[in-house]
Amino acid sequence: MNTEAKSRVIVIGGGMGGATVAKYLRLWGDAISVTLVERMPTYTSNIMSSMVLTGQRTMSSLSFNYDTLRSKYGITTVFGEVVAIDPVGVKVTLADGTVLTADRIVMAPGISFDTVPGLGSSNKMPHAWQAGPQTTLLANQLNAMPSGGVVVLTIPKTPYRCPPGPYERACLIADWLKVKKPGSKLIVLDANAGIVTEVDNFTNAFMGLHGNVIEYHANAEVTSVDPATMSLLTTAGTVRGDVINMIPRQRAGALVATAGLNNATEGRFAGVNVLSYASTVSGADKIHIIGDASATTQPKAGHIANQEAKVCADAISRILSGGSPDPAPVTNSACYSTITMSQASWLTAVFQYNPAWTNPATSITGPAMVPVAASSAASTGWNSDSFEDMGKWFNALMGDSFA
Repeated sequence: MNTEAKSRVIVIGGGMGGATVAKYLRLWGDAISVTLVERMPTYTSNIMSSMVLTGQRTMSSLSFNYDTLRSKYGITTVFGEVVAIDPVGVKVTLADGTVLTADRIVMAPGISFDTVPGLGSSNKMPHAWQAGPQTTLLANQLNAMPSGGVVVLTIPKTPYRCPPGPYERACLIADWLKVKKPGSKLIVLDANAGIVTEVDNFTNAFMGLHGNVIEYHANAEVTSVDPATMSLLTTAGTVRGDVINMIPRQRAGALVATAGLNNATEGRFAGVNVLSYASTVSGADKIHIIGDASATTQPKAGHIANQEAKVCADAISRILSGGSPDPAPVTNSACYSTITMSQASWLTAVFQYNPAWTNPATSITGPAMVPVAASSAASTGWNSDSFEDMGKWFNALMGDSFA
């Protein structure tokens, strides 16, 4: 690890994408010095965080630090806030005035949330979509609710972090309500035209298994809220709840817009070349953006962030050694969804690079990561074996990123 650095890479953000790309740049790169800049000294996993709401997991069980990345892989960690990025000079400025320079910058800033009219600074309607204080807050609100109460969960328009996530959270809460808060109801307000993923499993769960608890409404977009009366004004009417888990629309972490790299998805996310995850903004090709902040045809999910990080690390390693990115990258995504507190379903997909894919929604042709039908599948129903496998998958994924 004491080899003199031949090149330098700064990684901004230490979540699933950032931690993985930092690790693999050190593993695969030719004496690349890696500096990881992160606000917090520990990362709290969003994956599995809904199980904190049902008391099945603790927040500490979702906490990961950067000790191994430092000691085993020689990564330098800087805990601070990035306030500016210079794509041309390849520089990063921190809040304390420190300026870091590199040959490449990898951004993995995750997501930020749209402002919800009427919410202000109220914490009465937590989204708990970034694991942390809001997760604990929502868990406490659920526990304090009397039996026979009404819980409301809102699902934002796509794209958002973890497509199955709101639906699996709804199933998990519904199952918990049956046991802990008998007579209670869960109203699910979906801003989309219908269930967006694992349609068969979630439809069967909502209408069948949890049909006596869940009331599902599609095309129900929240337009404003009133925390004082615990009311949501939606395109499907006004809805009131005792506990409201309101998940707003999402966009790339604020730093992406600050740097002028939010050139995709109506300015919400960053356009990237999926061979290397380099920004498609002119003059910013030395800035790479991975994970939930990037706009690709792959889902915004922790496993995909890990996969994108590896493609990005490989591409940067090749570029800094005078080569070119792999012309045919492949990624895969595995996902488990809790349908009850002890049973889960699963979903898997493989994505392959296609240089001339036509987007069916826009008819625009261009390079993209395209699902391989023969390698994609979902479980028929749910069972306890899949729930057990989910725990093993999670441990393996987090180990690959942080250990």
